Parts: sequence; structure tokens; C-alpha cells
Amino acid sequence: MSAPTAPSAVRAAPASRALLAAFGLATAVDLVSLLAGAEAGHQIAKPLLMPLLAAYAVSRGAPKLLVAALLFGWGGDVLLLSDADPAFLAGMGSFAVGHVCYLVLFGRRRTSPALGALYAAALAGTVVLLWPDLPAGLRIPVAGYALLLTAMAYRAGSLGLLSGLGGALFLLSDTLIATGVAAWPRPPASDFWVMLTYTAAQYLLTTGALRAMYGESRTNV
Repeated sequence: MSAPTAPSAVRAAPASRALLAAFGLATAVDLVSLLAGAEAGHQIAKPLLMPLLAAYAVSRGAPKLLVAALLFGWGGDVLLLSDADPAFLAGMGSFAVGHVCYLVLFGRRRTSPALGALYAAALAGTVVLLWPDLPAGLRIPVAGYALLLTAMAYRAGSLGLLSGLGGALFLLSDTLIATGVAAWPRPPASDFWVMLTYTAAQYLLTTGALRAMYGESRTNV
């Protein structure tokens, strides 16, 4: 016989479902706006994404580091709405702090050395290829950020498949951004793909972390 559900968890479930649905709706509005070229929709929806996901995480009893990582992601989202170089650097810095939060959250759990070698090769290859085409003032910051992001993506696998996939998608999303900074040819609707992989990454990292730390009861709402 399963243990009875705590009254607080029962009360939290409807709120959690509503917050997750709101996150899904905001994500859909943002992605459709990007495909339709509706900049106003993107400007409105993008800043709502991480606060809604963070609120969902709080409703599921998330650790403070997970919530902090999502909110620093929100800071990066808002700053990157501007095309100015100072805003880009500040946004990258906000995301970097979020990655540190994730790394501390992951702790000392074991991760595959072979996966680490694969990520290291991907990091080295990406930086070497992008370096000549990056603006001189962004080369060192982008390389440093790439190192931190890759470490986060690698260590995310220590919490299981969902988090590991989230880390990989985060790396893919930011690599697409970096190719734009380097003025490389980009796929059609590149901003759509950046946001699709990014929102999926943050959701998977959140769900994976909750499941790894608390079991499925904190993620089944």
C-alpha cells in the first residue's frame, strides 16, 4: 500500500499544473511569434518563461539553487532582448552565474569520463572554429562562457537522462547564438530554434533535478 499523500502536496498540485500550463502557453506564444516575425509577441512572452518555470519549481519544493539558476536565466533572457554589446555581455554573465548554480546543485555525483571526453572535444573544436570570426572584444568572454557551459552540460548527466539531455540542449542553443555572433550562416528561423532548444533545456533540467532529488512524486502533478 502506498503512503498517503501529504495535504500540502495535494494543495500544491493544482497550482503546479496551472504554472506548468502557463509556462507551456508562454513558450508556445514565444515560438509562434518568432516564426511569424511578430517581435512584440516575443518581447512580451520571453520574459515570462523563466519566472513561470521557477514558480512551478518552487511549487514542487525545488532546492534554492535550482530556482536561482532559473532566475539568473531570466536575467539573461531579458538582457539579451537588447542587441547592444554591453547587454550581451551582461546577459552572458547572468547565464554564467546560473550555470554555477547548476554546477553546485549537481554536487559530486559521478559522471561518465567518456562523456566528459566527448564534451571536451566539442568545446575545443567549437572554440577553435569560432575564434577567428568572433569580434576581438568577445573572444575571451565567449571562450570562458563556453567552458563553463560545457562543464554544466557534462555534469548535468549526473542527475540522469532528463537533466543530461537538458544540458546538451542548452549547449546546442548557445552554440547557435555563438555562430550568429561570429556572423556564420545560420539555419532558417534560427531564433526559433534557439528558443525551442533553450526552453526545452531549462524544462528538462528542472524536471530532471526534481526527479533525481525527490523522486517522481515531485514531478507528477
